[in-house]
Amino acid sequence: MSNFLTEHLIHRDEDFMVIHKPAGVLTVPGKTEDLQDCVINRLLKIEPKTLLIHRLDRDTSGILVFALTKWGQKSISRQFQERQTSKTYQALVAGHLEGEGTIDVPVIYDPARPPLHIADPEHNKPALTHWKATEHFEIQGQPVTRVELTPITGRSHQLRVHMQYLGHPIVGDTLYATLEQQQLMDRLCLHAEQLSFSHPQTEELVQFICPVPF
Repeated sequence: MSNFLTEHLIHRDEDFMVIHKPAGVLTVPGKTEDLQDCVINRLLKIEPKTLLIHRLDRDTSGILVFALTKWGQKSISRQFQERQTSKTYQALVAGHLEGEGTIDVPVIYDPARPPLHIADPEHNKPALTHWKATEHFEIQGQPVTRVELTPITGRSHQLRVHMQYLGHPIVGDTLYATLEQQQLMDRLCLHAEQLSFSHPQTEELVQFICPVPF
C-alpha cells in the first residue's frame, strides 16, 4: 500500500498529480464496508492533500488526475466540466470493425438493472464519442479490433455502452458483452491512454500518456 504512489505516479507538481490507475480498483469508495479500498483512499494515506477531480470505472485502467491544492482542483475540474480537456482511450472490441465514425446517442442510467446504463436516442442529454479502428487480430480464434476512442461528453459508462450500441462490445466487459466476449480476456480492455489540459498556474497545455497494457 505504501508504495502505491511510487509505482503508479506519472507526474506531480504543486497543484496536481497524475496517476496510472490499475484495472480492478475503484477511484472512490463504494457504499459498503468491503468497497473502501480505492485509489483516493490509498493516496490519502500517503498524501493527505489529495483532492478528487474526476473518476474512471473500477475496471478501466489509465490516466487519473488528482489535485493537491484547492485552486488546482477548481481549475482542472472546470476544464472537465466545460469539455476543455482532450481525452483518448484505447479499447479492444469484439468483431471486425472498419474505418472510423461518431456515435451520437444519449446514455442514461437504467434503474431497472443497476448498475447498467443504456443508449436512449429519445433522451435530451447528449453523449458523443468519436471512434477509429486501428488494428485487427484474433484472440482465441475470435476476431478483435483495436479502436481509439475520443469521448466528447463524459457520461457514466459512455464508451462501454456506445461500443455495445455499435454492435462491438468491449472485450472483457462483464456488463455489456456476451459471456464469450467477456472470456476472451481476463480484464475489461478499456484504457485511458492520453489526457491534456491547461496547467492551473501557467495555463500552458500539458499532455500525459499512459502506455496501453493490452
